[in-house]
Amino acid sequence: MTAVRPRRVRRQPFRASRRLVTAGLRAGRRLVPMYGLVEVDVTRARKALAENDPPLSMTAFVVASVARAAAEYPQVHAYRNWRGRLVIHSHVDVITLVEVPTAHGPIGRPHVLHDADIRSVADLTADLRRAQHEPGANRNRWMDRATPVVTLIPGALWVMYAVMARSVAVRQRIGTVAVTAVGMFAGGGGFGITPMTVASLEIVVGGMTQRPRAIDGQVEIRDVLDLTLTIDHRVVDGAPATRFGARFRELLETAAVIPD
Repeated sequence: MTAVRPRRVRRQPFRASRRLVTAGLRAGRRLVPMYGLVEVDVTRARKALAENDPPLSMTAFVVASVARAAAEYPQVHAYRNWRGRLVIHSHVDVITLVEVPTAHGPIGRPHVLHDADIRSVADLTADLRRAQHEPGANRNRWMDRATPVVTLIPGALWVMYAVMARSVAVRQRIGTVAVTAVGMFAGGGGFGITPMTVASLEIVVGGMTQRPRAIDGQVEIRDVLDLTLTIDHRVVDGAPATRFGARFRELLETAAVIPD
């Protein structure tokens, strides 16, 4: 006997936060992405992160590593201003998404980690956890207040993202490097490839699994993290991007940003 069930369709508002994301993806269409899929041995890093009490965040570790590498190769997060000139920051501010509870359920809220290239993993971990558990501590409260209004004005989101992409003053607030995690808690390996928005350098943290690796001529089972590096090819060539990628990998695999 065939089971019978009611067929229902539920309608709900398309939230302002999702309209903001949609507009950001449209804004990123003008960027020319250069992708790199990288498998990184983070066995040493996971051990070092777990030895702290409380354990340090893997996301904070990735942020600290990419920020230090970007500080050494600042052209990878450069961008063009209103006059078409290349703007290169000597500091690295990283924007990431932090899931916070709301009346409509949990949402990913942008959070900027300023001067991430000179901050410790412990400090970045505390900042991320504070943003998650104390949403009022978010330094982008102005964006939270403006988003519901801006998303209702025709053309306003396009203007907002144009300003975010070109204005040096705005970039000082929203960051030049983006880090997002799509697979760290889903289990299994895998790369995440997302469209770019306004950041010239984006890191997508994918899955982590144990895999055989050759270590000093011997096969060992190691913790391997999948990362996707995306760089705007309009502002940087392949050679400096490759040097940045090599330095980023070195910092991750040696856990150099975690003090002994």
